[in-house]
This record gives sequence, structure tokens and C-alpha cells, in this order.
Amino acid sequence: MTTDIMAAEAANPLIPNGWEMLVTAVGFFILLFVAIKWIVPMFERTYAERSEAIEGGLAKAEQAQAEADRARDEYNQQLESARLEAQKIREEARLEGEKILADFKDRANSESARITENAHKAIAAERSSAALSLRTEVGSLATQLASKVVGESLSDDDRSRRVIDRFISELESAPADQGAQQ
Repeated sequence: MTTDIMAAEAANPLIPNGWEMLVTAVGFFILLFVAIKWIVPMFERTYAERSEAIEGGLAKAEQAQAEADRARDEYNQQLESARLEAQKIREEARLEGEKILADFKDRANSESARITENAHKAIAAERSSAALSLRTEVGSLATQLASKVVGESLSDDDRSRRVIDRFISELESAPADQGAQQ
């Protein structure tokens, strides 16, 4: 019976065999040693490399973002500077245009004044010439008329000049007297 019990115990699957447990434990420790010695460090290196790559990528992204922000700020400053420069140029052009316009107006006014002055001088000369011509013609007509009325020749220059001057002065004062009477 004892052999039967031993055989029955040996056949019991719930009770492990001692040698199998020993071989399994040795295999487990060998596998554990290999995992700790080579596999875990390899995973640690891979993990560290990936962490560094991610952190480096984030640092590079932050650096690129900062550089982009600086470039944007510089661009905005240049744009503002260009706007101010354009505004300054427009203002200078407007002032220059006003100056040119004022210069043209001054030239036009001076040219107008010169032309008007020349016209007044020409009119005065024409008036003087016309008055002299009229005086001479009126004088000769008056002398001829007076000669016919008086019946004697008024060829004496001094006398005829006095008669002409008196007649013209009467003519000049007549419209002024008539205008005052009306």
C-alpha cells in the first residue's frame, strides 16, 4: 500500500516534483539575470533616447516659436517703420505740392500784375496819343470853323493856339458841369 500511496502521490498533479521546481527556479533566475543585465538596460536606453528626442523636439519647437515671434516682431517693426516713412513721404510730397502751387500762384500773380501794368501803360499812352491827336484835330477844325464864322483868317499860331486851348478847356469842363447839374 505504501507503494500504492507513493505511486498515488507521484501521480498527484497538485504536488510538484522537487527536481522540476529546482530546474524551473534555476531557469527563472537565469532568465531574470539575462533580463536585468541586457534587456532592461536596452529598454531604459530606448526610453531615455525617446525622452531626449521628445524633449529636444519640444525645446527646438519652443526655440523655433521664439525665433518666429522675434521675426514677427521685427517684421511688424519694419512694417510700422515703412508706414511711417510712407506717411512722411506723402506729407513731404503734399508740402512740396503746396509749395509748387503757391509758387505758380505767385508767378501768375506777378505775371498778371506785369501784364496789367503794361496794359495800363499802353492804355495811358494810347489815351495820351488819342488826346493829342484829338486836340490837334479838334483845334484845326475849331480854327477852320472860327475862320468861317469870324470871316477872317486865323493863321496866327499864337492866336489859334489860345482859341484851341480855350475851346478844349470849355469842352472838358462842360461834361463835369452838366453831370453836377443833373
